[in-house]
Amino acid sequence: MRVDVIMPQMGESIAEGTITRWIKQVGDTVERDEPIFEISTDKVDAEIPAPSAGTLVEIKNQEGETVPVNDVVAFIETDASAAASAPASTAEPAAVAEAPAPTAALAAAAPTPPAPVAPAAAPVAGVFVSPVVRRIAAEHGIDPTTLAGTGAGGRVTKKDIQAFIASGAAAPAAAASPAPLAPPAPVFAAGSRETREPMTMMRKKIAEHMIESRRTSAHVNSVFEVDLTNIGKIRAQHKAAFRDRHGVNLTYMPFIIKAVSDALRDWPIVNSSVEGDTIVYKKDLNIGIAVALEGGLIVPVIRNADDLSIAGIAKRVFDLADRARTKKLNPDEVQGGTFTITNPGQFGGLYGLPIISQPQVAILGIGGIEKRPVVIDDAIAIRSMVYMALSYDHRVVDGAVADQFLAQIKRGLQEFDASLL
Repeated sequence: MRVDVIMPQMGESIAEGTITRWIKQVGDTVERDEPIFEISTDKVDAEIPAPSAGTLVEIKNQEGETVPVNDVVAFIETDASAAASAPASTAEPAAVAEAPAPTAALAAAAPTPPAPVAPAAAPVAGVFVSPVVRRIAAEHGIDPTTLAGTGAGGRVTKKDIQAFIASGAAAPAAAASPAPLAPPAPVFAAGSRETREPMTMMRKKIAEHMIESRRTSAHVNSVFEVDLTNIGKIRAQHKAAFRDRHGVNLTYMPFIIKAVSDALRDWPIVNSSVEGDTIVYKKDLNIGIAVALEGGLIVPVIRNADDLSIAGIAKRVFDLADRARTKKLNPDEVQGGTFTITNPGQFGGLYGLPIISQPQVAILGIGGIEKRPVVIDDAIAIRSMVYMALSYDHRVVDGAVADQFLAQIKRGLQEFDASLL
């Protein structure tokens, strides 16, 4: 039986991808979930796994070709005898498209990386990392590309990373993030008072999604002011030990994600979606974190966030944000979100009113954290305050529910128990 290999949807605003390399060639045997080709998009560079075990019998699109999402790019024959008779591809491969240098601006959700630590083994250039290995690496704060692999072509296997963890060696840290870049200035022709340029494909898809969301959802907003002084003290007291123990910085974002996931458990309507006249409740709490990129943004997803500790969340945020910036996310890491958090306050904004990511029913915007005078028991105190704005779909979420949801997040942050670290 022939199985289609398609160009995957790498994000809601991605419409196409460029094939940069075929890892497997016609006639090669492949295992299910084994990477068979690499793609590059405006947001993500990724290895695409085989949908089924078998033999690669036909490649329809060569290296360097740009293909719309969901188009078939190759075929895998699961019947070994039929595959053996398949002719080899004779098409000349196109020149590999040169991937642009990463210039993305990282959302403030990402912690500042720790100083580099020498890896226990010399890295092999161009190692391939499977989704399973990436997940294990993320859970332990390890950069898998710095490990020496024993698999074919220097591939880092599951056994390699498990052996590295068992050895107790220090986890290699990721490189420092580049400073955010401003968008390039437009070039004006001599004597012209304006210039025009077509939207990029990413910008077109973002525009379409935003308009669709406004037309679909009945957007309403609630804004709460939250005191983060307690969280700030906990961070100051534990940040050095936390970094030494876990290899990532302790920022505000893991605390916010933890409070949100706890509230979503108690208010499942906020973790739902709408299909026609049906409300679909989601058992999994998959929280998307918006990461700013040059010319757009991407929302990698922390799956089952309610099952993670503060340390687990911090590692996932750092790993996902870092790989979002370098376009190394896997397809399943930008899909399946049930609730989204965005950070319009990263550049000093008081708060923002974000647009809901369809088909979700709510999104939380985090404002800038500022010290402000606050009245406490008839006395004025200086506290670290932040505005949190919830945009929600009034078709299914009532104002009373939204406000109670925000109130629970507020309590969870203001009354956070440091022993939970």
